[in-house]
Amino acid sequence: MSDFLVANWYLFVLAIGSGAMLLWPKISAGGGAGLGGGARVSPNDAVMLINREKAVLIDVSDPAEYAALHATGSRSVPFANLESKDVPKELPKNKALPIVVVCPTGSRASRAVAALQKLGFENAKALAGGLAAWRAANLPVEKSAA
Repeated sequence: MSDFLVANWYLFVLAIGSGAMLLWPKISAGGGAGLGGGARVSPNDAVMLINREKAVLIDVSDPAEYAALHATGSRSVPFANLESKDVPKELPKNKALPIVVVCPTGSRASRAVAALQKLGFENAKALAGGLAAWRAANLPVEKSAA
């Protein structure tokens, strides 16, 4: 038996390596709110959260970006407002409600999820791909009246 292990050591290394690669996305994203800046949801999953669990869609874009184009029904809460100690009034009072955070590309949304979790919103998730993914999924967008 030990001759088999010694002669085929590379197969064991390959099996361990492939297992690690399968687990890496879960580890890096923390399965929810871990090292990767929080959980991400696809646009379709976001719509299901909105319809089934009454999730709130929060846009953390700058006011000018929000006015130019945003997801229909989203609330504007600029990212800078989330970094203060006070909870912005646009956020839901019920901190248990799911929150889907969106920005133009998705990078600011990931940081905003971490900020929201510090404010007590443990069920916050970033929209993977941001507004670009939302539009690619043919979901409704609108412009604000300037």
